[in-house]
Amino acid sequence: MDIFKYRSMWATNLSDLGVGEMKDRVVLIILLSLLIAGCSASQPESTSVTPAQSPASYVNNSATTPPEVNDSKIIRVVDDLGYEVVITKTPQRIVSLAPSNTEILFALGVGDEVVGVTDYCNYPPEAMNRTKVGGYSTIDVEKVIALNPDLVVAAYGNGLETIEALRGHGLTVIALNPKNLSDVMRNIELLGEVTGCEENASQLVEMMKNRIEEVEKAVANTSRPKVAHIMWHDPIWISGNNTFIDELIRLAGGENVFSDMDGWKIVSIEDILERNPDVIIVNSGTGMGGGENALYEWAVSELKDVSAVKNGRVYVIDADIISRPSYRLVYALEEIAGFLHPECFGAESESASKFAYSAVTQG
Repeated sequence: MDIFKYRSMWATNLSDLGVGEMKDRVVLIILLSLLIAGCSASQPESTSVTPAQSPASYVNNSATTPPEVNDSKIIRVVDDLGYEVVITKTPQRIVSLAPSNTEILFALGVGDEVVGVTDYCNYPPEAMNRTKVGGYSTIDVEKVIALNPDLVVAAYGNGLETIEALRGHGLTVIALNPKNLSDVMRNIELLGEVTGCEENASQLVEMMKNRIEEVEKAVANTSRPKVAHIMWHDPIWISGNNTFIDELIRLAGGENVFSDMDGWKIVSIEDILERNPDVIIVNSGTGMGGGENALYEWAVSELKDVSAVKNGRVYVIDADIISRPSYRLVYALEEIAGFLHPECFGAESESASKFAYSAVTQG
């Protein structure tokens, strides 16, 4: 299954949000901001950064074949919450409790073994056909139990009470809480080990490392523009230090104007005006996806005195690829690098060109 082919389909797959669902997604943003857990735009063309390749370039053909069960192999791993988890056989029924986990599991080639996902698991599109077990922070424990999983891949943002409830019912639970790209790669390797897909995991991690290295080389001798990433506007949530988004900005050759703030924080319009970023990056849609780029429209109307707006350097990035700690963060990295240093990549990305705003041209 060519899962990477869906990388550029996010714009047509995100549906319009109703009021209730929008509120749920705002709650999800806040949880992500506080917990740093697992919750789509073309990437820049480049002479240095290798374009997206087919899965065969990173994951061998066995990725589409379910791993063989080996009852004699006992695996012991320690998850991100410090629990030692014992795997006595290759999982055949997996429930994923975060979109990032779902993306990784499908990329490893065990999508057929995934029987349950959250309401927000929309990538790859096949994931939307799985049984829904609730929202990210509102997991229905009984629905999970009813699916009779032999492995549950949870996230810290699901809530410790939920995770403990699942373990209390005798389920095998691995909880993930990646805080940076290195953690994401470690989680990929961990899931590769417990699902019997170590080789696929290694190839996926190697792909990530190669793409990161290519971006770093491309921007090595460039100036570092001041950047603000805004993920929501009511109130204004920005990405500060010790977030994977701050890491992406640095790797892409930028300087986060809110690097003195730890984690995701609420700021005012005055705070943004005072720091006067050269570039503003906003999430697509309402901040967590959706049909209209409401966050972009807010930024260009409310921040007209900021250099980024005046100079046409407000860019929209797919909310999913920048907000989910999965392997697709490297695509977000390439996108951001194209925004910050188009001269290094030949041209700005399609999304940058489409949504770049200039106060001059707009009058």
